[in-house]
Amino acid sequence: MKKFLVSILLIFSAGAFAQSTGSIVGKLTDKEYNDEPLAFANVLIKGTTKGATSDFDGLYEIDNLEPGVYIVVFSYLGYETIEVPQVNVVAGKVTTVNVPMSASEGMALEEVTVVTTSRKDSEVALLLQQKNAAIMQEAISAEALTLKGIDDAAAAVAQISGISKQQGSSNVYVRGLGDRYQNTTMNGLSLPSNDVNKKNINLDLFASSIIENVSVSKAYNSSYYSDFAAGNVNIKPKEYTGDGYFDISLGSGLNTNAFGEDFFKSEGTSAYGFYNRYDNNPFAVVLSHGVDPENSWDPINLNGAVEGGYSFNFGDESRLSFFASAGFDSGYQLLEGPARDFTNVLKIDFPNVEEYAYKTSTTALLNTTYKINNDHKVNYNSLFINSATDAVGFYGVNGQGKNRDAILDTDQGFYVMNVQFNQDMIFVNQLTGQHIFDEKFSLDWGTGYNKVFSYEPDRKRITLENYQLALDGDASTNPVFYTNIPFDNQRFFQDIKDDELNSYINLTYKTSENLTWNFGYNGRTKERRFSSIRYGYDIQDRDGNPITDVNNFNSIFNVDNINIPNGTGIYNLLVLNPINNDIGNVNRPGLPENTYQGNLDIHAGFITATIKAGEKWTFIPGFRAESFSQRVQYDVINIRPDDPGVRIVYENLFLPSLNLKYSLNDDSNLRFAFSKTASFPEFKEAAPFVYESVTQRVGGNPDLLGGLDGTGAIYSNVYNFDLKYEWFRERGEIFSLAAFAKTINDPVNRVVAADATGTQRYFRTGDRADVYGVELELRKNLIMDEDENAIVSLGLNTAYTKTKQDLKDIPAGDLNTFGTSFDRDSDELEGASPFIINTDINYSPTFGSYKPKATLAYSYFSDRIFSLGAGSLGNIVEKAVPTLNFIWKNSFGDNFEANLSAKNLLNPDISLVREGTELGDIVIREFNLGLNIGLTLKYKF
Repeated sequence: MKKFLVSILLIFSAGAFAQSTGSIVGKLTDKEYNDEPLAFANVLIKGTTKGATSDFDGLYEIDNLEPGVYIVVFSYLGYETIEVPQVNVVAGKVTTVNVPMSASEGMALEEVTVVTTSRKDSEVALLLQQKNAAIMQEAISAEALTLKGIDDAAAAVAQISGISKQQGSSNVYVRGLGDRYQNTTMNGLSLPSNDVNKKNINLDLFASSIIENVSVSKAYNSSYYSDFAAGNVNIKPKEYTGDGYFDISLGSGLNTNAFGEDFFKSEGTSAYGFYNRYDNNPFAVVLSHGVDPENSWDPINLNGAVEGGYSFNFGDESRLSFFASAGFDSGYQLLEGPARDFTNVLKIDFPNVEEYAYKTSTTALLNTTYKINNDHKVNYNSLFINSATDAVGFYGVNGQGKNRDAILDTDQGFYVMNVQFNQDMIFVNQLTGQHIFDEKFSLDWGTGYNKVFSYEPDRKRITLENYQLALDGDASTNPVFYTNIPFDNQRFFQDIKDDELNSYINLTYKTSENLTWNFGYNGRTKERRFSSIRYGYDIQDRDGNPITDVNNFNSIFNVDNINIPNGTGIYNLLVLNPINNDIGNVNRPGLPENTYQGNLDIHAGFITATIKAGEKWTFIPGFRAESFSQRVQYDVINIRPDDPGVRIVYENLFLPSLNLKYSLNDDSNLRFAFSKTASFPEFKEAAPFVYESVTQRVGGNPDLLGGLDGTGAIYSNVYNFDLKYEWFRERGEIFSLAAFAKTINDPVNRVVAADATGTQRYFRTGDRADVYGVELELRKNLIMDEDENAIVSLGLNTAYTKTKQDLKDIPAGDLNTFGTSFDRDSDELEGASPFIINTDINYSPTFGSYKPKATLAYSYFSDRIFSLGAGSLGNIVEKAVPTLNFIWKNSFGDNFEANLSAKNLLNPDISLVREGTELGDIVIREFNLGLNIGLTLKYKF
């Protein structure tokens, strides 16, 4: 069956398929009554029977028009009939014709506005699409992005009800639920994450200039993958079909925490987020390069971008179009505050931490569209993203750091220098197409290949005791190395590679005006290969080698000081996994210390029917049959000796869904949805490798895939219920109120495992979690101009989510590799924020050729559990964060822009708090991000 489906996909990939009709949309207003919407007016294409009637909001749409030039006739009883000539309909585009009508004669045709844009660029078209759609889906268009001054996809989705974006993080929360419960796609095909510790890509990387629209589906449809609990975010990149153009923009800015500071960076990294030693053996890197950070560049944020497009027409129907964009962005952060490690007791305490972070992102997008004729189109997208963070952290800089395991002094002087560089490169290539056979048959298809390289090359961690002696001004008293184990001073290398192939095919058959069938297949196959290795500095005589200069560790850790021959050097290099046991693990290269390989295969067929019952009811029942297999094979340290080192699971899922729509009237709907879906473990959740930061340790748990005996749960069943009322008011306005409920069986949470290290792992902590919530969305135009464009508009969306899960003890033993326990029977769901709010006010006046757009946007999320506490430990809670951003875009004519931004104006503390300890609530990490102020200049040729 799999071979047959793949063969069908390959056959259709040889052709090109597209819907190439256009539409006319617009709004009719009554000049006799202060330009109020004019309902029930007639709109007709002259010389044809095609037409429409305006709704209560004066909105109308005539779709499925062949490309060409038309005369559109507008009429209303008692009003002057208006003919608008030369209305150009373009394939794949929407032409907006707004007409004020009057009972008096002599209405000037110049008052009619005609604008042609992409359908998915148009705010009116998207609202009409949302209003008429049979399933729940919300979207924000390129037009709205421009009007509101939104500069990336993350800020775009925050305009949609029930979604929050965490400041300074890639995390996007849908209905209060975090990363593991949602998916991100581009053109309906899976997108990889640019951070392998996350499931979803950072939406900040998608600039608004390359976005056609961003849509969010919070109600399930059978065409989506079964791994669907909170929602699916789909990015539609821009397609270009007009005359050639070229844009260039340059910008600069500063972070108020970082500006004026002397910055540090890793040795060997570039200003553009690249590192060029991956081809060298880690042992050679350790021997050749020191551990000290370098002085960085002046902490000035820089950004730049170029974009352009061009189209070639071949005859009346064929067109080849290109759109390309490339951009670079860099920024500095200085994070200052405490960091602590609290297991059952306060283990490590750094009252003062200074972390210097330099972040870069490079993006490039190529979109090529070939329209063969009005029924055939094929589209190719290629996306490249490189994101990197160069961070230098000094923990315990005031000499007050504490460690209960310290050898000399547990109450002061504990210090860690951590220097690390993380780079993630992703390559996304997609080929999609659409085809209209006739009025009954249409077909969409797509295939994509994703490649991810994630590197952490040469992390350097140096640990000292008695650091306070480096601050006393006495040259005769100095710190020494902390040597509890040789790996307290270390070099660490990590390498991850992901490959993914995914595809879909969807056939639509319209049997009548009231019944449409959709048949389809989608599937994905993904593989991850992970490896890591450490080299530890085994100090031979720490008391005899005090550190006289804490800024010059290279004078100690160089090849001249290796202990060869034995007894002549300061340190030995140790590796846990030697190449050859005969030659040992001292001062020799080694093999990877930890490895794992993960494989995921999903293949599914689905069927849905769209049934219209009368004028008001629409039913969409659906069914999906999906095969899911996952395999994780691992060889890691600190695992039970009887662990098999592999987990292999396979399951067939049968998932029903139902979407129901009841049209209360022409501008309001009542919707209901039910579905059964699933939630699968991520590779990083199932692989038992433990990643150790300075104060936290997080590892996976293979028991998520059935337990040691294979009888446990391998995924979570999710039952979803949605009820929504939506009212489409004036142009660009909406009011909606929704209620939702979910039941998650065998939920997964991050919990501190029952061991002395305090490692956080992922467990199926109970049998059931329940989620209930309500969400409200309001978009309102407060002041309009004479063309019905909003001068002042307000957006508001908010959601309240209540979660509750039962908790059960998980003993380590014959059934489980790892164990944990609880002192309570229930708690909230990890990662769920009870309350979120997003609001913005936009000012978009016009003064001749000067068209400023000012946006003030506020967002807030309430406290949410970062990690469940086990035993008598309280939860680790991420405290509430309010965010306020100001964007001011200034257009001077058609070619020049000068844009000012001021982000994170409230500059709140970002805090993680361990609750309910014997010492009370303890802050285990806290810092603020500073204000980011920037200016960007843009010119269009």
